[in-house]
Amino acid sequence: MTGREGEELAADGLTGSKKAPTRRSRAVAAKRNTIMAAALEFFSLYGLHGTSLDKVAERADVSKTNLLYYFPSKEELYVAVLKDLLDIWLEPLKALSPEQQPMEAIKQYIYLKLCVSRDHPQASRLFCLEMLQGAPLLKQVLSTHLKVLVDEKSDIIRGWVQAGQIAPIEPLHLLFILWATTQHYADFGVQIEAISGQTLGDEAFFEQAVANLQHIITQGIRPQG
Repeated sequence: MTGREGEELAADGLTGSKKAPTRRSRAVAAKRNTIMAAALEFFSLYGLHGTSLDKVAERADVSKTNLLYYFPSKEELYVAVLKDLLDIWLEPLKALSPEQQPMEAIKQYIYLKLCVSRDHPQASRLFCLEMLQGAPLLKQVLSTHLKVLVDEKSDIIRGWVQAGQIAPIEPLHLLFILWATTQHYADFGVQIEAISGQTLGDEAFFEQAVANLQHIITQGIRPQG
């Protein structure tokens, strides 16, 4: 990337200005996304240390020099990919609101989370891999942004409990169960396919998974008596 190209990027509003995106800035964003998609493919299989930037650049159809212009190090690329997938992973949780009926809200959350497992299995597996490694590059985000969001949604669930709309449960454990069950279909997709011969990509199996998880979990949190 030449100095002249860098000046053009600045003129296109890529230095923090509020200008509407131009054709070039959109092209730059598309290139970043292409690099991150290629990186996700390798990171989800081999982790940070097992991934080669040369292979990522080759898969993204860019030079390594060009890749390093967008992401100055492998660690920065890895963190960018993780933060991007965290946004995808958290979107269903953000949708929970106190105005919803709890049973319908939980059913919708299960559906959306299974959609993430179906549509973004590599993202889910990479997130799982990062957690197993102690989240060395994501711990700060988990202890700040994620914790704030979980605390906010836990208050909603706690309000449902206090209103007698669901059984007296600890919100955190409900969320942990929801994460574990829905993400299992992505993180252990190979095992599921080996046993059932199906994946979430099979429409009938996807609908079966949604219906069964919704039934099991909502029955478990339904008020008794």
